[in-house]
Amino acid sequence: MRTMGLDVGSKTVGVALSDAFGWTAQGLETIKINEAENKFGFEQLGTIIKEHEVSKIVVGLPKNMNGSIGPRGEASQNYAAELENLFGLPVVLWDERLTTVAAERVLLEADVSRKKRKKVIDKMAAVMILQGYLNSQT
Repeated sequence: MRTMGLDVGSKTVGVALSDAFGWTAQGLETIKINEAENKFGFEQLGTIIKEHEVSKIVVGLPKNMNGSIGPRGEASQNYAAELENLFGLPVVLWDERLTTVAAERVLLEADVSRKKRKKVIDKMAAVMILQGYLNSQT
């Protein structure tokens, strides 16, 4: 059974999966969503959950630097609650402060072009969220 990590934004959801042992996180894909039109990618996530035998979901919780929860954090909490309702799996909210910044830095250091960075940044952030969670479990 695998753990899935999600970096939820207003336009995309970065998806990462753990290996079967729960040691490492790998980026899987970025799903296009549209909050304004209530399109959240749940059908695609359901397919991933079935195909990869996901048993737990970790959703990045973007907190403000002072630890408070802002509008994006509330949106992530709502998304996590909906995942729990739809799929009946345990959903963990994981503090994701600065993961997108860290992902951007890694991609910059790897000399990835701006155009390519835009395509993979959410998936990379999902990997960092999931890996942080996995590391905390050992």
